[in-house]
Amino acid sequence: MRAEERSQVAEPSDAGAPPRRRARPRDDRRAAWLFLIPALAGFVIFFGYPAVRGFWYSLTDYNLLSAPAFVGGDNYARLVRDPQFWHSLAVTVYYVVVNIGSQMLLALVLATLMHRLTRSVALRAMLLLPWLVPNVTVGLVWIWLLDADLGFVNHLLKALDLGTVGFFVSPDWAMPTIAMVNTWAYTGYTALLLYAGMLQIPPHLYESAALDGAGELRMFRSITLPMLRPVLALVLVVSLIGSFQIFDTVAVASKGGGAGSAIRVIYYFIYQQAFQYFHMGYASAAALVLALVLGVLTVVQMRLLRASRSDLA
Repeated sequence: MRAEERSQVAEPSDAGAPPRRRARPRDDRRAAWLFLIPALAGFVIFFGYPAVRGFWYSLTDYNLLSAPAFVGGDNYARLVRDPQFWHSLAVTVYYVVVNIGSQMLLALVLATLMHRLTRSVALRAMLLLPWLVPNVTVGLVWIWLLDADLGFVNHLLKALDLGTVGFFVSPDWAMPTIAMVNTWAYTGYTALLLYAGMLQIPPHLYESAALDGAGELRMFRSITLPMLRPVLALVLVVSLIGSFQIFDTVAVASKGGGAGSAIRVIYYFIYQQAFQYFHMGYASAAALVLALVLGVLTVVQMRLLRASRSDLA
């Protein structure tokens, strides 16, 4: 008997055996929902319910002292006619442009220097320190440093025969000063986010460009910026939302008086309407308009920066 025939005889025949069932893929949806329930519950309790209630209050004349009465769209119509609201929005936009522009420029420079020159952990820790300090503390420290009578900066200006500057009390200087203070506080954190994005760029791209004779400026323009676009989009969106929500530094600076409406940003306007004048319904309407503006700006920014597409693929 040949070897092939012997092997055929030796092998058992499974012609009469029942067909094997294929193993079904495991369904993990129930476990996934169990893990999502705590997060969803927190979102509904702390975000969803307050948003719905805030929308309801925006349609009423609620003032904390009496039961809210439905007034329809009167609060929104009043917002359109309120010059203080539009002025606060314009002041906020001015702050956002100055703050994000200076912050992103400095953060890009710092991140590039760390990426191309040094990767010191100690340097990264030092950059993160200002971000860890509470905003109220940051505001108080800079108010003391920039005080017109007792501040170190003005004493230095006097010593140089440059006179004194009312950084937080002058309408011309107050908002640029607040933008500078928050730029100092957040630039390090922003630089670390950009630095983390730069670490994902393949090193061989820089090596190939260097072999072709490209300088650091050319590599930054042709490699770093295009590859960093998704991270830049994320940082810009987060910075935009955070800048529109500026409140702590303005609240601390406003206690000194002087600048007045020159630093009344939209969040401070909402705070005044709600907790100083007790116009809770009107403040809720302003807050919803701000949320709508931020949503539109975020969508436009993500589209323009093509944040969903990555050049790292």
